[in-house]
Amino acid sequence: MTGLTGRLTAAQPYVLGLFRIVVGLVFTCHGAASLFGVLGGAMGRGGTIPAGTWPGWYAAVIQLVGGALVLLGLGTRAAALVASGSMAYAYFDVHQKAALWPIQNGGELPVLFCWSFLLLVFTGSGAFALDGLLARRSAERQRPAAEKTPVAA
Repeated sequence: MTGLTGRLTAAQPYVLGLFRIVVGLVFTCHGAASLFGVLGGAMGRGGTIPAGTWPGWYAAVIQLVGGALVLLGLGTRAAALVASGSMAYAYFDVHQKAALWPIQNGGELPVLFCWSFLLLVFTGSGAFALDGLLARRSAERQRPAAEKTPVAA
């Protein structure tokens, strides 16, 4: 591949990594707002969600922990699967009851998060992920000593 297509393909892991970081950061912020009352608090109204409240508090925990794991690229596929499922639940249990289309029922954000995380389940974390760093370190430790020793000429 040459030209624009080749350059775009070469940049794909880096753009995917940036996508993962942004989606994870925004999701983490939602969880932090709901659990700790920061950044405008729960649902932008200040305050927090009472501990143990179903399903809001559990969703906020998934948002905080899952979002942080996705942001860091640590266990990305598993964290993204749980996050995607929680957003599908939020859409169908909370929003879909109000109207058919996300634009009508206020469910655009859960739909976008759900599909964004589902994409990460299938693509993986891309560049800049701790998973990749840990895998490289593990592979280096498992190489035989003869491969690690430089040969003098």
